[in-house]
Amino acid sequence: MNFDFSDDQRLLQDAVRSMLAENSTSQAVREVLEGRATHCAKVWRNLNEMGAATAALPETYGGAGLGYLELCLVAEEAGRHLAAVPLSSSIYLAAEALLRAGSDAQKQRWLPGIAQGEVIATAALGGSERYRTPQPLAFDGQRLDGTSPALLDGAIAQLAVLQVGTDLILADLNGPGVKRTALPTVDPTRPLAQIAFTATPAERLAAADGAAVTRRVLDGAAVLLAFEQVGGAARILELARDYSLERKAFGRQIGSFQALKHKMADIYTRIELARAHAYYGAWALASDAPELPRAAAAARVAATRAFLFAAEEGIELHGGIGFTWEMDCHLYYRRARHLAQVIGSEHAWRARLGDELIKEAA
Repeated sequence: MNFDFSDDQRLLQDAVRSMLAENSTSQAVREVLEGRATHCAKVWRNLNEMGAATAALPETYGGAGLGYLELCLVAEEAGRHLAAVPLSSSIYLAAEALLRAGSDAQKQRWLPGIAQGEVIATAALGGSERYRTPQPLAFDGQRLDGTSPALLDGAIAQLAVLQVGTDLILADLNGPGVKRTALPTVDPTRPLAQIAFTATPAERLAAADGAAVTRRVLDGAAVLLAFEQVGGAARILELARDYSLERKAFGRQIGSFQALKHKMADIYTRIELARAHAYYGAWALASDAPELPRAAAAARVAATRAFLFAAEEGIELHGGIGFTWEMDCHLYYRRARHLAQVIGSEHAWRARLGDELIKEAA
């Protein structure tokens, strides 16, 4: 049996990798990091024009109509090149929630704009336990009040899908009564914003069971983010390898020292373990298998651990220069820390995995 991706899928991955290597450069990422841009607009435009960002969206709504397997490979390359684009907020979360919970009219109104990159969307689906607000969201059937404390790309998004109790609410962020406040974050290339609503017009998504939709969307996002984490960790290992072959100490390449070999071997082992879980999650996501909750939680935990470990060890493998602003090590460390919390911490997903294993055993 062939457990790998197909040749056509790998061709898409290669095309995305080439585009990102050319456009999602360290300089482009640093422009967002230093506040000179809100996101890499050129990269986002290219991902949408290629149909890469919208690989899993049906053609009916302007997507490429490929599938989740293709989107997983796009996510891996986005992680490898630290793409500073609203891929997770617009595609993994908001578009997926709309696709699964929206009425046909809601989908026709918003999804084509998201697919073309004209509408940046975001979502708050209860995936992060870090943030609390004294003014929880309240919806009376027509208007939304309260505060959403940490929305991905909230400062630039035009649309938000918000969980209020067991309901999913759609809010136009360009409407009245919306106040945005940018938040400090460990990774400014993936910015967060607090959004306060005061009698803001909003509408309920059509799905009867919003809680079930939320769980499904978060499971899918966990798999896709696992691919981003695997891609980022793999790139760190490549950078560390290249540096260890170039840098010399005591008259020899530092990569020849056993201590550094052991560190890189440990990174590689964790990446491959995470990759195996990510592949299993990709299969479960693409086939809508009942194993998805377990596979998504396992992928989330393994990939989070692998990326954090690689980011920390990658700095050490670069020695004293690894801690400097000029090197890209801190960019990967920032992204690793950000992705470790974005839809709930490793601990929350580990608990979810335990629950799923207990359920299966019972």
